[in-house]
Amino acid sequence: MALGRGLSELLGEIGNAYENSTTTSKNIDTIDIDLIKLNPAQPRKIFDENKLKQLSSSILKHGLLQPICVIKSIDKDGYILVSGERRLRAHKLADLKTIKSSILEVKEDKLRQLALIENIQRDDLNIIELAISYSQLIVEHKLTHEELSKLVFKSRSSITNTLRLLNLDKNVQNLVMNDQISAGHAKILIGLSNEDQLKISNSIIGQQLSVRATENMIKDLKKDIDNKKIKNSNKTGKLNFESLNTILKTFKSRGLKVKLNNDTLNIHFQSQEDINNITKLFS
Repeated sequence: MALGRGLSELLGEIGNAYENSTTTSKNIDTIDIDLIKLNPAQPRKIFDENKLKQLSSSILKHGLLQPICVIKSIDKDGYILVSGERRLRAHKLADLKTIKSSILEVKEDKLRQLALIENIQRDDLNIIELAISYSQLIVEHKLTHEELSKLVFKSRSSITNTLRLLNLDKNVQNLVMNDQISAGHAKILIGLSNEDQLKISNSIIGQQLSVRATENMIKDLKKDIDNKKIKNSNKTGKLNFESLNTILKTFKSRGLKVKLNNDTLNIHFQSQEDINNITKLFS
């Protein structure tokens, strides 16, 4: 499959870049930070400020252990970041002027795919952003889950389960991305209504619920929902009044006023004789 082979080549580019980053290479250079533009196609949007500060302090103390990856821009007067935005941000936070970089020989139109693949290969990637990256690669390259699993060396079931998180309410997805609820919590919220997802999520945060405690809460919620459905079906179900017709006609023939309204039978009486007639008919 042509697109699959294309992605395989891109995977190779990323792999080679990381190999080169630990050895002396003619493609490794120290670049002025001001010459590096961020990749506009980077799917990762959230960066933990505390972790950036920790990384910045580590770089100041130990230096940059792994260069960032860049390509030369089309106008040749600068560079575009391919991977390593956290490292670049940490350098800026440390007020460093240059950064060690691996210069890739990749066309600019491949930037989006490289950013997506680089994100997928990171261990610390937020699971919602990972799901978005999977989804974008699948859509743009018309891949099956099985084909993608072979390209990124993840199991098909892992890819499918991760993609299911995109069915969650957007507000809940944001809670996951901001580490307010875990991926384990998020997975068991799938299938609930948006309203119930938010209700349970607020309980997880407010009560610091474990995944097991959350599962029990969801079980109780589903029981309540099922019981309500049963009650509503009993109330709103179409009733058959044919068996009452004979009795109603008998009541009317005795001069009694009867009225059938939905699930209520009203019998009006005005005298003791009416009461006696009703008693005889029921007996």
